[in-house]
Amino acid sequence: MNQTQSKTGTNGAKIGTFSALSIGIGGMVGGGIFAVTGLTVELTRGAAPIAFVVAGIVALLTSYSYLKLTLRYPSEGGTVEFLNRGYGAGVITGSANILLCLSYIVLLAIYAYAFGSYGASLFPESDYVFWKHALITGVIVFLSIVNFLGAQLVIRSENLFNGLKMVLLAIFVVIGLFTPLEWSRLSPDSYVSTIAIVSGAMIIFLNYEGFELIANAGKDVINPRRALPIAYIGGVIVVIALYILISIVVVGHMDFGAIAKASDYALSAAASTFMGRAGFIMIVIAALLATTSAINATFYGSGRLTYIIAKYGELPRELERTIRNQPLEGMIIFAVLTLIIANFIPLHSIATMGSAGFLIIFMAVNIANFKLAKETKSKAWISLLAAFSCLIALAALCWQTWRVLSTRSQLWILAGMILSSLLIEIAYRAVTKRKMHMGHGRTPKS
Repeated sequence: MNQTQSKTGTNGAKIGTFSALSIGIGGMVGGGIFAVTGLTVELTRGAAPIAFVVAGIVALLTSYSYLKLTLRYPSEGGTVEFLNRGYGAGVITGSANILLCLSYIVLLAIYAYAFGSYGASLFPESDYVFWKHALITGVIVFLSIVNFLGAQLVIRSENLFNGLKMVLLAIFVVIGLFTPLEWSRLSPDSYVSTIAIVSGAMIIFLNYEGFELIANAGKDVINPRRALPIAYIGGVIVVIALYILISIVVVGHMDFGAIAKASDYALSAAASTFMGRAGFIMIVIAALLATTSAINATFYGSGRLTYIIAKYGELPRELERTIRNQPLEGMIIFAVLTLIIANFIPLHSIATMGSAGFLIIFMAVNIANFKLAKETKSKAWISLLAAFSCLIALAALCWQTWRVLSTRSQLWILAGMILSSLLIEIAYRAVTKRKMHMGHGRTPKS
């Protein structure tokens, strides 16, 4: 089982504990860690491992709400189902689901950006920019065609890609830790301010969003009361540990100036310092596998996400149509918007948009579980604490972004995402007069 299949259900196949855990880990350790590790170190310097812990704690608290909601409302709709259950029919619910779609488009752009950056690093530096944009465009177009022609090819490729990615990252971590590191760069003397650590952590929060994929497969999990806590809580803890180790290796083997220079492909640059050219190429391959896998999975799920939202009555009926028995219209929309964002918006801005979008969605899910605590048999204070942590994290991210004049415009982009979600839903409801309904969010067969 993998992150692609979790988007759609398993057509009757049952999912064991290990498979449920792998869905979450595979979803979290996607292309994001390759894309934004360098950015994290630029923003937080020696406190990068702490930044990953801070972001991980917010994810861990939120995973509790997802766990309880999945146990009570197992559905292919996942996050969409939870928002609808928590808030009922209304413009705010529909707007939140559209914001979820926009956040996934931003996530796709980050994956494509990472693919282009790592791939272009194999070419001469003078040609880097050309090849970065050529590869960004090429991978989006190519994988769109792959998804259009054969969904089963996507499913079969995912397990291989994910397995190879994890093996190569494990080699990177083990050899990196057993090669002498410069520990002084990880000392408190090299830390930035507390607020900068928190805001930096939130910019890379999108590295943890993948645990929510477990919710889409919840109805097919064997013994969910045993498997889901391990998958949600255990998965986030494992990924926090992995991210800490990766950031220690990067900072321990490269000075901050070198990381800033190679920010877009920091992991492969770090690998070259203790494994030479072979290590550089190994991590480039891992990055290309991870980002290809992540783009594949997200494209495959994007049509189904818009299909499910349309089935709930929150998007046009046209998005309920299938092509070759697949809901591809949503995927095509995602691909076009991803091309624009990945090619024309800087990585820092993309990461801010994506992390802020998911923080808003996760805060809404936490509040939904707080409201439904009696039904989900939850400890309401944990979900309230999780919602508050998302709010504080979002505020820190926005404050730090506003404080720096060069990044201030990113807040207008975020405001545009939120406003667009609201206006699209208002206009859609006014024109179509469609009503939201529950329990119809099933996808077509693969």
